[in-house]
This record gives sequence, structure tokens and C-alpha cells, in this order.
Amino acid sequence: MVIATGPCNAPGVVDVVALGESMVTFLPSRPGRLADVPSFDRGIGGAESNTACVLAAAGHSARWVSRVGADGFGDHLLEAIGGYGVDVSYVRRDPDRPTGVYFRTAGDRATDAHEVAYYRAGSAASAMTAADVDLEAVRAGRVLHLSGITAALSPGCLDLMRELTAPRPGRPLVSFDVNHRPGLWRDARGPEVLLELARGADLVFVGDDEAREAWGLHDARAVREALPEPGIVVVKQGKGGAVAFAKDTDGLPREDTGGTATFVPALDVEVVAAVGAGDAFAAGFLSATLRGLPVRDRLRHGHLVAAAALTVPGDLAAPPARDRIDRLAALDDTAWGRLRLGPGWTQTDTADAPGDGNGDADRAEEEVRTP
Repeated sequence: MVIATGPCNAPGVVDVVALGESMVTFLPSRPGRLADVPSFDRGIGGAESNTACVLAAAGHSARWVSRVGADGFGDHLLEAIGGYGVDVSYVRRDPDRPTGVYFRTAGDRATDAHEVAYYRAGSAASAMTAADVDLEAVRAGRVLHLSGITAALSPGCLDLMRELTAPRPGRPLVSFDVNHRPGLWRDARGPEVLLELARGADLVFVGDDEAREAWGLHDARAVREALPEPGIVVVKQGKGGAVAFAKDTDGLPREDTGGTATFVPALDVEVVAAVGAGDAFAAGFLSATLRGLPVRDRLRHGHLVAAAALTVPGDLAAPPARDRIDRLAALDDTAWGRLRLGPGWTQTDTADAPGDGNGDADRAEEEVRTP
């Protein structure tokens, strides 16, 4: 897929612009109910800013556009996200509305053994509109990354999302992560709106569980049939893997398949927390897309960067070094299927005993290549 770059003299052009709300997140100091946890560690969380931070850490130029309160939590978000190397100069400060925050328990958000308490109603980010966001700065990227969360925040945010996904000459490649959050929508229109926005994007990420819940679609091919317009549709299948439907090289999807389907199985990962894995997957896929890698390698990069997030307790994890992730993404199918990744695998060259499920990627690669 070709990524539109816009005018060569456009000011402040970057690889990726991500627009959306980020919140200060409070992680519990110990397991237990929110009512019982005595203290919390502060972090940051936001689908779009998470993706921007990971891309910046991977060596890409990234910009985050949003709105935060003129408060200490807003200061923290700007400092923390900017600390990853993300351009935060187009984030506006709102003197009248607060920065959103949320608390969660230590349980896995993919199960019922967790609690999440959001305090984001009336937040500064919910006041974003097409009239008060610098649209030139938003569009000055090779990729514009958005998610369905923003559309649910307010009518003004929805109008902004419709403006950014509308067809227009020279727009950047629009990446859209569906991120269906039923609790955020004030009425039943959420699934319909998400489908509308996804059809306006060039690249779509959606979980098969989201597609079932939002649209009643029960397999990946049905998702592609419901989204014929995007150049690539990536359907994430949890522990099973992910499949990407890509249009043919002539730019037209084949009627029988909706484009070439590429499936890559997920890795065997010792999960610490599932928070942020979807954002990390999008970052890995986008990084490989920006580098012009084949679709199979884009999916593998997505899985590897997601594995980095899965093996840490917070929303963000440093991605593997580029030479390392390239080496792992190039493994043959048998070697790929035997990788075992555990906590710390991105930071250390020291491995645990082979076969115990905790060895780092270098040892795993050595193990699968040796008879």
C-alpha cells in the first residue's frame, strides 16, 4: 500500500500523527478490589498516545494531538508522552475542564477478574472539535492514527472524526482502530457510527470479539465483506493470531475474497497484563507499514510489539530493538511457532532454561534453529 505524504513543503511533517484522549492511570500497588487497595502507582493511558509513544520509541517521528486540562495531571501527560520523543506541541490546554483519569485493579482486563473506574466525563479531550484542533498539524503525517474511542466522547469529537475520515485529496493514510467501548456510548448508535468511520479509513484494526459484539459478524471474512473500502483490514483473533485482508496490487479487491488474506499465528507469551497490547500491535503493524514491509511481516511486527506490552504490568513497554524485531520477524514458520516470550525479553540477552516458557527471544531463536 502506498502511504500519501502530502506536499513536500508541508510544515512539521512527521511519520505518524495520533489524535485522541490520554488519561492519567492509577495502577494498584497490590492485587485486590479497588475498595481494598491502599495505594496506586501513576502512569499514562490512551489508545492513540500509546501507539504514538511506541512508534517514537521504535525510531519514528510521531505527534500526539489532543486536549488536556490546565492541571497537574495535564502537565504529567505532556511530560510523560513527550519523554518518549513524541511531539506534544499541538496539545491544547483547557482552563475549564479537567484531564481524565482512571483507576484499575491488577486483574487481567480480558477476564471478569478486574475493575476499571473511569473519571473522564466532561474531560478536556471531550471538548475537541474540528473548529479548535489544528487540522493542518493533524494531517501533516504520512499516517494519521485514530480510534473509535474518540467518536464516543462527545458530539463535537464525533464531528471531528467524520471530518478526518472523509475522502479528500492528499489526505494521509488513515489508520483506524475500532476500539469498541460500549460503556462510552450514550445511545445505541455506537456500532453504526464505528462501521461508518471504519469504512472511511485506509487501514482498519478490529478484534473478532469486537466485530461480534458490535456488528454481529462471526468470522474474519464477514468483517472484510462489511468493510470493502479500506485498503487493509486487520482482524485480531486474540491468542489465535491475526489475519489481514489486503487489496490486490492494482488497488481493487477481488470479489471472491475481498483481497489477499494473510494469517499469522500469535506468539506463545507469558502474559503479565493485557492492557495496551492492542495499541502496541497497531504500533508494530504501522511501523512495518511505514518501512514498506510485506503484509506478513507487518503482522509479525504487530505480534512482537504486542508481546512486549503483554509482558509488563502497565500500558506501555519499550519495543524490541529494530534489528532484533527484524530478525525475529524473518524466522521461518516453524521457528516462529516455537518462540516463547516472557517478562524482560526485550531488554536482556540472558535467557532462562530452554523450554521453560520464560526464555528471551534470542535464546528462543537459537533453540528453534538448532536441531
